[in-house]
Amino acid sequence: MIRRSWLVVLGAVAAPLAAQGVMVAPHAVFMNSRSNSGVVTLYNPNTEAAEVTIATFFGYPETDSLGGLRLHGMPTSDSAGRMVLPPAAADSGQPSAARWVQAFPRRLTVAPRERQTIRLLASPPPGLPDGEYWLRLVIAVKGGVVPVTGVADTGIKIGLTLEVRTIIGVNYRKGPVRTGVAVTRLRAAVVGDSLEVRPRLERQGNAAFIGTVRGTLVDSAGRERARFAFPIGVYYVMEPRYVAPVGVLPAGRYWLKLTVDTDREDLEPAVVLPAAVVRDSVAVRVP
Repeated sequence: MIRRSWLVVLGAVAAPLAAQGVMVAPHAVFMNSRSNSGVVTLYNPNTEAAEVTIATFFGYPETDSLGGLRLHGMPTSDSAGRMVLPPAAADSGQPSAARWVQAFPRRLTVAPRERQTIRLLASPPPGLPDGEYWLRLVIAVKGGVVPVTGVADTGIKIGLTLEVRTIIGVNYRKGPVRTGVAVTRLRAAVVGDSLEVRPRLERQGNAAFIGTVRGTLVDSAGRERARFAFPIGVYYVMEPRYVAPVGVLPAGRYWLKLTVDTDREDLEPAVVLPAAVVRDSVAVRVP
């Protein structure tokens, strides 16, 4: 029996990643029309070899009705647990690079304590307009068998072969690209001992906005009562829900100050597109 699980990276949020003990770096790949290439490195720190399969598809982060992050175009699994990629027609009319960016090799074995390189090569169609194009890289790692305990002694050994699928973003840029973000419909409320914040974020320009959303809750005297910071990747329009602990607040009026900028400690500055800092605020009443 094979047990599979997903690790999805939305908006390039952390590095390095571990897929069944195999380290994946970087956690986001940025390619351009000057080199038409990119590299992902796998490292297996374990004592057993790991079988790796690479696949690509078109996808981008979005939010559901409750403000939770999810991946548009997320692959599914069939009854046997095999990965089912979305049909190529699903990205028709979208800025997809999934049809013309290929990964080499697509199948490999990473020996114990060994590093392997996955190379991404782009062959964009002639006349491709300037802008940014997207795809997702799926790194499926199979290795190690976990024994199943609690089974009656029949002389038959039962185990689960684990397969972990890691999905990272790949952004391909051609020609002049620009980005920005607009913040509207900012809402905030104190619910129990938590601050809940929901802004509407809309990308500007012809490339995804990759940055950080920061919030500060202050009281009427200007004292800080809560603070949060979350990485974000805005590809179209999102309405994420952020939660920060505030404890028990006295009744009164507070202000939530929101800032969206492109400062990212987890990414090389050269790959982050510059954009103006956006600020907004909203009153929060605690009865």
